[in-house]
Amino acid sequence: MELAQVRLLVTDFAACYRFYADILGLKPQSGAVDGPYEKFSPAAGSAGIAIQDREMMAGILGELGDEANGHRSLVALRVDDLDAYCAQITARGATLIHGPAPLTDRMRVAHLKDPEGNLVELQEWLLLRGS
Repeated sequence: MELAQVRLLVTDFAACYRFYADILGLKPQSGAVDGPYEKFSPAAGSAGIAIQDREMMAGILGELGDEANGHRSLVALRVDDLDAYCAQITARGATLIHGPAPLTDRMRVAHLKDPEGNLVELQEWLLLRGS
């Protein structure tokens, strides 16, 4: 078994597309700006994040509400230099809600939300830096 992706169901597809592509800098697989589906990949690693139109999935399953309530997901992305990456993404329009700050003695993190309110955690693994 292999994890193919984490998929987020979204109501404002275009805003989420811009967030993951333009602000976080992940590479879109197909360029489907208008949806209903797109997968994004970081420069390294094989894991990916996908977004899918919530209404489309509701039609398939017949059970999803129009809007998710509360924090239902957290996407974690590892970066080499948390401070530098946070400076880059805030310059592109991101708003950090926490950090950069230590989470443990082995990791520093920062948090932000995508346009749908999904939490994104940026992680800097200190052991990989020799810190």
